[in-house]
Amino acid sequence: MSKSPKWLLARRAVQAAIIAAFVSGPLAGLWIAKGNMASSLTFGILPLTDPLVLAQSLLAGHWPGRDAWIGAVLVLAAYLLVGGRTYCGWVCPINPITDLAAWLRNRLGLRDRPGLPRSTRLWVLAGVLLAAALSGTILWEGINPVTLVSRALVGGSVLAGCGAALAVFALDLGVMAGGWCGRLCPVGAFYSLLGRVSPLRVSAAGRASCDDCMECFTVCPERQSLIPALRGETPLVPSGDCTNCGRCIDVCHQDVFRFAFRFGRSRRNLEGE
Repeated sequence: MSKSPKWLLARRAVQAAIIAAFVSGPLAGLWIAKGNMASSLTFGILPLTDPLVLAQSLLAGHWPGRDAWIGAVLVLAAYLLVGGRTYCGWVCPINPITDLAAWLRNRLGLRDRPGLPRSTRLWVLAGVLLAAALSGTILWEGINPVTLVSRALVGGSVLAGCGAALAVFALDLGVMAGGWCGRLCPVGAFYSLLGRVSPLRVSAAGRASCDDCMECFTVCPERQSLIPALRGETPLVPSGDCTNCGRCIDVCHQDVFRFAFRFGRSRRNLEGE
């Protein structure tokens, strides 16, 4: 009997709610969140700013306003707590597109081809910041698929948004598995740096029951992060690359995985101390 995909359903519900908050204004005049995922104002009082956009603005020589600073601090604090790349698995509008590409790859039996190293996205991140400093503009946001898709949802160029979405889909399906999120996206690279110190983690607390079925490796978008948790000294996934998507929890029939905190009593219990 298949397990209930509760974390997948939860992620889709969160993603749908976020999109609804942005499109409810243009479509129905109910302005829950104004702006886009780079910068927004929720309920007319809560500013939220992408910290990477703010960093680019500073390097470009533009001093953001107070609301932008408040919004960036709030976003940073949230992702420092729940895991930086939780953004990638739970919030980013590109995630359903890359998930669909990964599902189709499995259904079609496409083999993974040798691709770029995962460290490439860190080099892309460095290039994005350097481009802002040299150009004096937030150059990357003009071609960032995440920004283009989120703008299209709230009344921006639908053609540009669809083109960006199709490009990412084609890359992940036809060129290399996890090509965009896993190897190129500078937004994911930025949030992976936050994720290294986040307290909320996936834990292989029940790893003694693991029967090596490899289902978790099949579905995990960052499968290299599972090995230390299953075979290392601590069951906590140590990597900032983990998106806290819960796929491994959903598919594991031995209930090896769960969410846990890395500090305090919960960690001692997980390690059997």
